[in-house]
Amino acid sequence: MELVLMGLCACTATDVVNILRKKRERFTALAVRAEAERAKDPPTVYTAIRLIYTISGTVSRKAVEDAVRLSEEKYCSVSAMLKSTAKITTEIVLSS
Repeated sequence: MELVLMGLCACTATDVVNILRKKRERFTALAVRAEAERAKDPPTVYTAIRLIYTISGTVSRKAVEDAVRLSEEKYCSVSAMLKSTAKITTEIVLSS
């Protein structure tokens, strides 16, 4: 199950990087971390997932928010699959 979260983080990170590059945002690093809760009864699927995006560099918050939203709603197939059982929330942390 941890590999599923790793796949989600990798999928959305790839999307966000590609979108920010197309927008010519000057970021220097991106890290995506997942925190998740699972159902108590089998099958113990994920019921809640929180994705924390930490982005360094000179980047606008709106550009990052747009990239994360596009990844979640349009591009990330792992996110689309997990949304059927889990509520996915996001947090964005900008650092210099």
